[in-house]
Amino acid sequence: MARLYRGMKQALHHLAVATKGQGFYQVTAPICRWVASQGVGTGLLTVWCRHTSCSLVVQENASPDVLTDLRDFFRRIVPENAGYRHDDEGPDDMPAHIKAALTLTQISIPVSAGAPLLGTWQGVFLFEHRDAPHRRELVLHLLGE
Repeated sequence: MARLYRGMKQALHHLAVATKGQGFYQVTAPICRWVASQGVGTGLLTVWCRHTSCSLVVQENASPDVLTDLRDFFRRIVPENAGYRHDDEGPDDMPAHIKAALTLTQISIPVSAGAPLLGTWQGVFLFEHRDAPHRRELVLHLLGE
């Protein structure tokens, strides 16, 4: 049975992530710290990536081989120098856009007892698709009570 909730809270936060080139950057800890500081027990967290050449993935956070295999897989299915028309910023430009289109730029995570409900082995990662270092921005939006 649905309940009418009074006193719903909203919170918004911008999380900067410095990347050093292609790869996965763990963002679970800063996301969890921020959610815990908001005083919301139950709700929904949205994580939004404000870029078109990187993305978000929820993936295993225990074995580094998982992330290495994923990176290698994406390099195989979306190679550089494959005759793309869009190469304004170099040979990794269009492949970065394709990888972002194949993954996610937004994820939603339920929140319970003031923490994102991630599984035991799940972590949230920014997946950088460009070779050069970048300063990426994620927007966190929390709605709950």
